[in-house]
Amino acid sequence: MHNQSISTIKQMLDTASGEELKNYLVQLEQDNRKGVQQLLKQVNQKLLKKQKELEMFEQMQTYERDLSVNGFKAIAGLDEAGRGPLAGPVVAAAVILPTETTLVGLTDSKKLSKKQREYFFDEIKRQAIAYSIQEVDVSTIDTINIYQATKQAMQLAVENLTTQADYLLLDAMNLPMEVEQTSLIKGDQKSLSIAAASVLAKVSRDRLMEKLDESYPEYGFSQHAGYGTPTHLQALKQYGVTPAHRRSFQPVKDHIG
Repeated sequence: MHNQSISTIKQMLDTASGEELKNYLVQLEQDNRKGVQQLLKQVNQKLLKKQKELEMFEQMQTYERDLSVNGFKAIAGLDEAGRGPLAGPVVAAAVILPTETTLVGLTDSKKLSKKQREYFFDEIKRQAIAYSIQEVDVSTIDTINIYQATKQAMQLAVENLTTQADYLLLDAMNLPMEVEQTSLIKGDQKSLSIAAASVLAKVSRDRLMEKLDESYPEYGFSQHAGYGTPTHLQALKQYGVTPAHRRSFQPVKDHIG
C-alpha cells in the first residue's frame, strides 16, 4: 500500500471491513507519510467509537434480557418529553422491542443530535414489536398538574400498545397499574427500551411544537420547544399568553391579565 495515493488508501479503508480492514491498518502503521498516519488515526478513532457504541448497546439490554430469562415476553420501555416547558403538551411513549435489534448507538434522546433522533425514530417504529405515543394537553396539565399529567400520558401509552405489556421499565417513575414494573434513575441511559421511548416521545413532541410555531410564529416554539428561554420569556412579555401556554406554570402566571 506504500505506493498508493492517500485518496486511494482512504477509499480502500472506507470499503474494507473485518480482517481485510485489520490487515490494511497493520500495513499502514509502517507507512511514515504524515497524511497516511493522520488517516490511520481517524480510522482508529472511528473504530474505537464504534466499539464503545457496541459495548453500550450490549449493556443497555441487560434489564430486558434478565427479564426475558425470567419469563417476561413483552417488556415495554416508557419515557416522556415535555415536563419542564411553559407551553405545549406532555408526550409519553411506550415501546416493546424484539430480542434482536440493530439499534446500535441508541441512547438518551437528549444525547443525540436531531439528525440521529430522526433516524432512530423511524428505525424504532420499524423494528418495534409494538409502540404507542400519547399526549396530554395543556388544559389537563393545568387541571391535574404536570406530574399527574405525565403519569396519565404514560398510562395511555401502555394501554394503547397493540401487544399487551407484561413488564414495564420506566425512567424515574411508577405507574398505578397492575403490571410489574421497575423504575430506573437515568433509565434512558440504562435501558434500550426506555431510550427508544425517549426518542419517540422527544421527536413527536418537537414536531407538535413545530406545528404550534406555525400558529404562533412570534414565540419561537420550533427553536425552544416551549422551554423558558430568554427569547420565549421576552415574547411572553411582549405578546402575552397563548392557548398553548401552561397557565399554572410560573412565569406564565405573571403574564395573565
